[in-house]
Amino acid sequence: MKASRILLVEDERRVADFLARGLRAEGYAVDLAHTGPEGLDLARGGGHSAILLDVMLPGMDGRDICRRLRADGDTTPVMMLTALDSLEDKVDGFSYGADDYLPKPFAFAELLARLAALIRRSRIVATPPSPQRRVFVAAGLELDPDALTVACGKRRVALTSKEFALLELLAGAPGQAVSRERILSEVWGLAEDPLTNVVDVYVHRLRRKLQEAGDAAPVIATVRGHGYRLLEERDLAPE
Repeated sequence: MKASRILLVEDERRVADFLARGLRAEGYAVDLAHTGPEGLDLARGGGHSAILLDVMLPGMDGRDICRRLRADGDTTPVMMLTALDSLEDKVDGFSYGADDYLPKPFAFAELLARLAALIRRSRIVATPPSPQRRVFVAAGLELDPDALTVACGKRRVALTSKEFALLELLAGAPGQAVSRERILSEVWGLAEDPLTNVVDVYVHRLRRKLQEAGDAAPVIATVRGHGYRLLEERDLAPE
């Protein structure tokens, strides 16, 4: 079986060498970059199962790298590694499109466990749906948690793990308002509202991707002062 290839972007060379050696010892293939621009170039080259991304990098901030990749439509899982460990820092990282956030210092065993979980959640299964696959339909959408895709009709669109989790939550209660607090708790595991726009950023991305999925796809409506709800076309009020 071909080894999963990891892109590690870390400017502290001792840390980078230690992590790269450890990952290779665990059977991963590792591409290594020490600057932001180098990391972005390697990431855009594709072929990685996951990206381990430091935040404070020379030449380009790690969050900006993540933002650019998501703008390119790249859904490769990204785990941010950083000494910035406040709640606001974590939510900021998520708002740029990161899938996980591991504060330094960390135990290598925890990194391995989180990395394996990221890859497992994001791996796209190329075979068609079968009774064993957990494909389900809600609000006129076909959601595939194994492939992290959503389809409306024949058009299938790839999502990041956080985008999928958010859509899955909204689709599980079609037409019902889902509060921002519940979204933050169930999608990001946050027990309090950090008063950032991370939810709004992801809703904006999902709206754009639902449009790509087809004209008949449901829309995410804002419930002012509360949260969001997923509405099918038949539920929309005529203009």
